[in-house]
Amino acid sequence: MENLPLLVPLVIFAPALGAFINFFFGARLEEKWAGYVGCFASLFAFFISLLLLSWVTGTDGAAAVVNPPFLDGWLRIESVGLDISWQLRVDSLSVTMMLVVTGVGSLIHLYARGYMHGDKWYPRFFAYLNMFLAFMLTLVTANNFLMLFVGWEGVGLCSFLLIGFWWDKKAPEGWKNSNAARKAFIVNRIGDFGLLMAMFLLFWTFGTLDFFKAGELPNTEAKYLVHWREHNGVLDKHEDEADDADSDAKDGHGDYICVPAADSHTKDEPGDEYGQAKSNPLAGDIRAQYCDNQHFTPDLLGVFGQTDQRFGEGEVVDFGSFQMDFEDVIFLIMLFMLLGVTGKSAQIPLFVWLPDAMAGPTPVSALIHAATMVTAGVFILVRSNVFLWELNHAGYVIGLIITLVGAGTALMAGFIALGQWDIKRVLAYSTISQLGFMVAAVGIGAYVAAMFHLVTHAVFKALLFLGSGSVIHGVEHGHHRVHEGGHHAEDHHADDDFDPQDMRNMGGLRRRMPITYLTYLVGTLALAGIFPFAGFWSKDEILADAWYEGFQHNELSGFIAFGVLLIAAAFTAFYMWRQIVLVFFDDARSEAAQQAPESSGAMLLPLFILAIFTAIIGFINVPKATPVFASIYETYEFKHFLEHSLVSVSRGHSLDFNLLIAGIALALGIVSIVLAHRIYKGAGLASQNRDQLETGGASRPLFRLANARLYWDEIYGKLLEQPFNRLARFFADRVDWDFLHNYVHDTIIKRGFDTIGTVLSRSLDIGIIDGAVNGIALLVQRAAQWLRLSQTGFVRLYAVVLFIGVLAVILLMLIPFMQVLLQSGA
Repeated sequence: MENLPLLVPLVIFAPALGAFINFFFGARLEEKWAGYVGCFASLFAFFISLLLLSWVTGTDGAAAVVNPPFLDGWLRIESVGLDISWQLRVDSLSVTMMLVVTGVGSLIHLYARGYMHGDKWYPRFFAYLNMFLAFMLTLVTANNFLMLFVGWEGVGLCSFLLIGFWWDKKAPEGWKNSNAARKAFIVNRIGDFGLLMAMFLLFWTFGTLDFFKAGELPNTEAKYLVHWREHNGVLDKHEDEADDADSDAKDGHGDYICVPAADSHTKDEPGDEYGQAKSNPLAGDIRAQYCDNQHFTPDLLGVFGQTDQRFGEGEVVDFGSFQMDFEDVIFLIMLFMLLGVTGKSAQIPLFVWLPDAMAGPTPVSALIHAATMVTAGVFILVRSNVFLWELNHAGYVIGLIITLVGAGTALMAGFIALGQWDIKRVLAYSTISQLGFMVAAVGIGAYVAAMFHLVTHAVFKALLFLGSGSVIHGVEHGHHRVHEGGHHAEDHHADDDFDPQDMRNMGGLRRRMPITYLTYLVGTLALAGIFPFAGFWSKDEILADAWYEGFQHNELSGFIAFGVLLIAAAFTAFYMWRQIVLVFFDDARSEAAQQAPESSGAMLLPLFILAIFTAIIGFINVPKATPVFASIYETYEFKHFLEHSLVSVSRGHSLDFNLLIAGIALALGIVSIVLAHRIYKGAGLASQNRDQLETGGASRPLFRLANARLYWDEIYGKLLEQPFNRLARFFADRVDWDFLHNYVHDTIIKRGFDTIGTVLSRSLDIGIIDGAVNGIALLVQRAAQWLRLSQTGFVRLYAVVLFIGVLAVILLMLIPFMQVLLQSGA
């Protein structure tokens, strides 16, 4: 059992291997085998996640860190003290995310086998899906911010590849898809700047990027972590080290295993006013009294443990030319981190990429919106709850800022969804709105509620996106039946302007696609917060926490969150039932809808499974005092599971079931559904396929404002995109082409080179080098001509010359003897 955490590298390795196989060998495999590889990789990762869940629950929430083989000392520079390991963290929070990513992701893989059938890039698509899972799992299992950033950037890359997957369609569809991919990539890079700045400040302030530090487990490479504020644990040591337990504990070098004590408190035991569990009765035991970070030196602690020790101590952080208070640095870190969250989790003002991401195939939309990527921002906020907890209790307004961003996003996106015609775009703005719910929950300190809604939303939003894909698939095939075509689903605009995603081309599909309709209805009721589906429990928990923060603790963030999110919840129920009526009710408004067939079993099976989980998953966190359900289910089971990782438990999480809040939210949802049904059912659409709200007097400007998406894209176009394009054209045309190319390159470089070349060729090459060579040649030629004069052809002349030569030789031979005679005579 204790060795199960060592399996966590397989969670990442399995989808990475699947991506590798399909990348390099997918073209040689048959379509079905490429799909089998992708699906098996995802399902295997899900199986490992279930084993890790059994380990966490079986050890009462213990956490572990695993150093995979070959990656110990991933980044190590001894001269500057840098040592960052590729460490995988296994705790209740990471396991929750692993189950969501691999569970929902596996169903999306199974659905994609039927949906992408016949696509020429089928293996590449599954390679991208597997790679997406691998990077997202890297993100959620990281034990340090740098490893998290690798996964963070990886999912951004995969979203670019998947959103623009059909970039090669004929214009203008291909350009639209590629532009959507580039938009997602660029906007997310703005957010990533914030996370990078937060990481730089973290490393400068703490000297590490690790979340927590750890001591080794006996005989394994797994490591249990010491809780940053742990008073509910017992301390185990090897028997041979029992004698010096006290001294080892004090200096932090003992080989400790710190796990929560099963008998220290019960799950239903009331906590203090902040929802913290009561002190451990064993706190006086010598084994437990050092089981907290106060007895460990800062270099043995991660960023969260150091924050617990150093916050409020009057410490300053030296940046060289200036200094800042430690608390102010943490506040600045969280502001930068929030900028990263607004990009990845599509919050104001960086949400504009997510609706355009619908350009990708529907399984991509489901994967991005439900299980991966967009939840990364919420996850990192929840993982950083220690920072938020300390800042909020020190009087900083970080919680209020996060609440304003989340609640504002929820309301804004919910309003825009009221005026959209594209079935997937409605769901896209719904995702943005629900992410706003989660971010607002983090702002008021309801971390468990944020994670609870993340889990439930992943299930029913995956159901809705896959259901919309089934609808689009059916309408597209109905259109091709009418026109005797045979193109792949969603390959519209290839031959005409018919759009199978436009709800104005639908209607009456509940008779043509009954299973899709029933499963879609379950997802709609869950998203609208209707009892007893999942959204009712998770959304109402956020509202109850907001109520408690506002009306019990007089927190402005609580008042804002409760009021704004309640309105956003009403919008949600209205636009989702509007979609139900326009898509499934009344008569078909196109021949394609009249001929739409039900989807294949490969696509319907994931819908059926997701519908079942949508109906039951909300019961994992039933509040106390809930009528009937509290006697059947373990109350706050999910909260007790997460509290081992989320030490900063919200005050609101100890609340009993609030019948008033649940009743208000449920009544608003039902009223919104009834209102939408009365407006759209039977009346259909007005002339020229106009919305009923568009024909009304007072509602017309509001509908047009929602349909225009509050002119966010136009505003960005005027203020940012167009000035940037003008500046880019100036640099491209004037600076690059006219100045650098025409003037610098042609005038200065080319003409200068030509001038120097002319001088060198004429003066040096021709004048000196060629002159010297030619002069020597001329001299040799002249000498040769002079010597030719001696060649007369007369024998007598040759004899005289020979005689003279012989005399010269004799004379030369006699010269030495003549010198000797002269010297002797002298």
